[in-house]
Amino acid sequence: MNGSILLTIDQSTTGTKAILTNHEGRIVSKLAMPHQQYYPQEGWVEHDPMELYHNVKSVIRGVLTQADLSPAEIAGITITNQRETALIWNRKTGLPEANAIVWQCRRTADFCDRLKAEGKEAFVQAKTGLLLDPYFSAAKWRWLLDHHSTDHTIADLMAGTIDSWLLWKLTGGRVHATDYTNASRTQLFNIHTLQWDEELAELFGVPLSILPQVYPSDHLFGRIDEPELFPEGAQIAGVIGDSQGALFGQQCIHSGMAKGTFGTGTSILMNVGEKPIQASGGLVSAIAWGVGGRVEYALEAIIHSTGDSLNWARDQMGLYRTFEELEEMITAIPDTGGVYLVPAFVGLGAPHWNPRARAAFVGMNRSSDRRHLLRATVESIAYQVTDAVRLLERHTGMHLAELRVDGGATTNGTLMQLQADLLNVPVVSSETAELSALGSAYIGGLALGVWANEQELASFYRKRQTYIPHMDEEERSRLDKGWQAALKGVLTAEAALN
Repeated sequence: MNGSILLTIDQSTTGTKAILTNHEGRIVSKLAMPHQQYYPQEGWVEHDPMELYHNVKSVIRGVLTQADLSPAEIAGITITNQRETALIWNRKTGLPEANAIVWQCRRTADFCDRLKAEGKEAFVQAKTGLLLDPYFSAAKWRWLLDHHSTDHTIADLMAGTIDSWLLWKLTGGRVHATDYTNASRTQLFNIHTLQWDEELAELFGVPLSILPQVYPSDHLFGRIDEPELFPEGAQIAGVIGDSQGALFGQQCIHSGMAKGTFGTGTSILMNVGEKPIQASGGLVSAIAWGVGGRVEYALEAIIHSTGDSLNWARDQMGLYRTFEELEEMITAIPDTGGVYLVPAFVGLGAPHWNPRARAAFVGMNRSSDRRHLLRATVESIAYQVTDAVRLLERHTGMHLAELRVDGGATTNGTLMQLQADLLNVPVVSSETAELSALGSAYIGGLALGVWANEQELASFYRKRQTYIPHMDEEERSRLDKGWQAALKGVLTAEAALN
């Protein structure tokens, strides 16, 4: 180990960040770079893997310059990433066979529906904890194999999620690996045996030979081979999917603790301990992490469109320009005037898991203006999160004492207060919004000896603000009834159209 600064690559759905964390667990510098979103057809979402890789190198170089640090001062590199996004590349050329298929993409809905019709969902869920849905990676790999066949043999191909792609590129093609958390989102990994599953691979038609090796999150994965960035190399450790990284960063290390990461979508993740709980009712099971020789599990409620709804309102609809303008407009009115947005832009996640549902504003009248539409867009995040938390509580029998939150949208005080009011429990926002990166850094730091044990990390949890609920039950019930009616309208329309 060289220095005591951890450099984390946070490769998310909309951009890439390089984040520096010091020995006291504080983020000392960060640099972000957006990347292009590709929408070649309705419901399809893609990323250019080479753009992601080049952006990773750019932000690493930039953050070291910005912080005036030399490569020798970096203890190691950690990675946290958008999960489920899948790609296939050629081991000889080092190039992707096609664009990566993003977790939001719905192109494999028909394939998943066919497996459901064949009665395969219970079989898949028993092994993986996951529902048969285009959200996950296996059907994406199947689609890529079917539609981007080349003259190369299977022996030339490699499959992976974004962490695997970055590990392979950054190590000069020496390491084809992933961690338990990312593997557990593919629908090919048995979360009980902690191995790729031959029966699942056969069901999806994905050869096991093209898949990466799977290791715990605190594994020493290999050394970076980018001499222009790190002339002497640097060890890579602390690889973890972004939502699980946030759970660790939020120090939800005890059973029954939960966090919500408000990103492009939102993941509500509850730690359930060292034994998996069979999920049902729209929940999925997940591996929380593999750290210190033990594996812990989580239950997750996945929401497809939260922050992405705000991006749509800004970029596609032109309803606002900056987040400051957004806050000003939504606080200028007391409520939405009865308007609800059901943001099913790429279908609905928990508890509905309906990939064909489509978004709609409900309850507009002649006096509705863009402020009402914007406020409804913001409030749709809180309604979806409330449904997800209630689902987790019913399934586990555990009532949350608080919800720890992170992500960009947590800086919106109006949203966070409504979230506390609807849940009727305190909502605690972290001092930093970069909890996925912080969790990755913590795990990498433990692996590399920056910190001795998890107890040393306990003092690093720092609250920014606690939102205390103050809404009365009658108002809470009234708002929820309106939301449920809006949801029912969208789902009824979907059933009629399909």
